[in-house]
Amino acid sequence: MLVQAARNGRRLSSGAGARGKEGNLPPVRLIAALAQGYADGGSAAVNDQTPARPRRPEVRLEQFPYRMGDIIRFGDLDPQSHVNNAVFSTYFETGRVALLRDPKYGLRVPGAAFVLARVEIDFRKELHWPGTIEIGTGIAEIGRRSFTYAQAIFHEGICAATGRTTMVLIDQATRQPRALPEDVVARMKDFALRET
Repeated sequence: MLVQAARNGRRLSSGAGARGKEGNLPPVRLIAALAQGYADGGSAAVNDQTPARPRRPEVRLEQFPYRMGDIIRFGDLDPQSHVNNAVFSTYFETGRVALLRDPKYGLRVPGAAFVLARVEIDFRKELHWPGTIEIGTGIAEIGRRSFTYAQAIFHEGICAATGRTTMVLIDQATRQPRALPEDVVARMKDFALRET
């Protein structure tokens, strides 16, 4: 009954004002319809389960051309005694700023600055103190005025989180986006994320 009503697009309600209105089921009948639908092998929207997610691809440190270490600090922990989720963003910042600001890589642009436009983090494992991490950083995409970092945090060789960060180049005087210089784009390609 419930399944059939849903298929026919009828409104299903259990409110007190719903009794006697066409298309609405009183609470007792709603529960009975749910039970009958399951007994008949039907499905009801209230218990539909989404299909299992596909497994996430394995992430390896070797995919990232730039790597650096850091320590897990006691102050990184939250009341659950694991590294707080906000700290993962700081770990990623450490990796990307170290790459971007190191003069030997030549990724800085005179008279311009890179600003953060977007951050995505997928958490995979908890991190605990004490410990050390490795931050892998690579460049996943290069656009006309922006580029996207792909990063991962590893603890004892296991990926604890992955992240993507979009950086936009802006003119320091006008604060408006500007094109990435060709020489910087060429050097960025040296840090392209590696396929394994």
